[in-house]
Amino acid sequence: MTSQRVLVTGATGYVGGRLVPRLLARGHSVRVLARSPQKLADVPWAAEVEVVEGDLSDAASLERAMAEIDVVYYLVHSMRARGDFASEEADTARVVAEAARTAGVSRIVYLGALHPDGPLSQHLRSRVAVGRILLDSGVPAIVLQAGVVIGSGSASFEMIRQLTEVLPYMPAPRWVRNRIQPIAIRDVLHYLLAAAELPPEVSRAFDIGGPDILRYGQMMNGYAVEAGLPQRPIASLPVFTPWLASQWVNLVTPIPRSLAVPIIESLQYDCVMREHDIDAVIPPPEGGLTGYRTAVRLALARMRDGDVETSWRNSSVAGAPSDPLPSDPEWTGHTVYTDVRERESDAAPAELWRVVEGIGGERGWYSFPLAWALRGWMDKLVGGVGLRRGRRDADRLSTGEVLDWWRVERISRGPEGGALRLRAEMRVPGRAWLELDVTPAAGGGSHYRQRAVFFPRGLAGRLYWFSILPFHGVIFNGMANRIVAEPDRLRSVVSPRRGRG
Repeated sequence: MTSQRVLVTGATGYVGGRLVPRLLARGHSVRVLARSPQKLADVPWAAEVEVVEGDLSDAASLERAMAEIDVVYYLVHSMRARGDFASEEADTARVVAEAARTAGVSRIVYLGALHPDGPLSQHLRSRVAVGRILLDSGVPAIVLQAGVVIGSGSASFEMIRQLTEVLPYMPAPRWVRNRIQPIAIRDVLHYLLAAAELPPEVSRAFDIGGPDILRYGQMMNGYAVEAGLPQRPIASLPVFTPWLASQWVNLVTPIPRSLAVPIIESLQYDCVMREHDIDAVIPPPEGGLTGYRTAVRLALARMRDGDVETSWRNSSVAGAPSDPLPSDPEWTGHTVYTDVRERESDAAPAELWRVVEGIGGERGWYSFPLAWALRGWMDKLVGGVGLRRGRRDADRLSTGEVLDWWRVERISRGPEGGALRLRAEMRVPGRAWLELDVTPAAGGGSHYRQRAVFFPRGLAGRLYWFSILPFHGVIFNGMANRIVAEPDRLRSVVSPRRGRG
């Protein structure tokens, strides 16, 4: 195996975030292109790659990113539910193709989607169009057309898991009877890695899939068996349109509507391999392809161990604010509302910081859980992300990760505390942030500072802030009190156990 210089686009995504460390393990030199390099600051492999800031639609940044590159991995898809995203994706693919040809790239590898012949959803048509553009680029290209990807943290697996676990009886759309050929994430990575090493004369699209062809209802009940749940009765209802189904998924699972729409649209068709030509150029992995139930079993084991490498939760949400919090001096002339709470604690800074970094998810937000839950459901009803996205790791956060309806915009930690800034991705008439800081107190112990910041948008934003102001005294005050009290509570729980020996 020859070491190559590789550019990965989409390294902050579910597949790209898993591919990069495996490329490094195979001895390749890896460069990643990212619009927001800070999202990669805390990944375990950050120091082993070169990060280039840029955008796929910008020829200048692509020129920098593709300089002296052998292989380009194109792992970026739009997950928008509306708008002319297909034209934008096609335009971006043309820019990438031209940049790769100009730079003398030897190979492009693109991860597309399994699809039947005939009419397709807008998202599937876009995937097919991008693949064709790359194949016509003049650069040898491999387009891997994969089915539903099953692995811990994948959006498709999470949708299956949540629907099966939440609903004892499942009224479902007619597409539960469609045939699907799922593929384990480990097998997707196997094909992606091998595709970079194919000779230049191999330039075409290949279908890839696992060994099982199932109906979607069978996939849900296969999950139930592996999770130790009773199999669910499923009723296929013709009234469930794709739009209604996406609203249903949005309400009963953590998957936001913007992500549910493209997933459900792709399930309107039988998506199985039409050819197995991939076997002639890339042999299956040692031991064979992973069966569906084995993939589910492996995903559940990863989740139980808290070892979810990447997750759909960290994908960008259409319509969510992405601008960072301006520095305080830049607030001049703007309407800005803040809520600041400060407390002193006897706990050491590192001890209190562990409580702060562990906030959210299963642990909750330390105040008025019913109010948080209701606000999450309200957000879901208007198509927002809600509160149930949770967090990837129960104890450690990274820049760019999702935390319930927040995204980690900045995090710093050290032996004397830390600072966490969260950007809201819920639907609000404005932009909102929450900052939680722990520093050493002058007389010993810790100082805790909590600041909510809201930039209202128009009259609606101002009315929104004042309508929730009465709740802040309960929610934010209780939150600060509980957080600084948590180290004492944990010590009181642990100490008796130590006494028993």
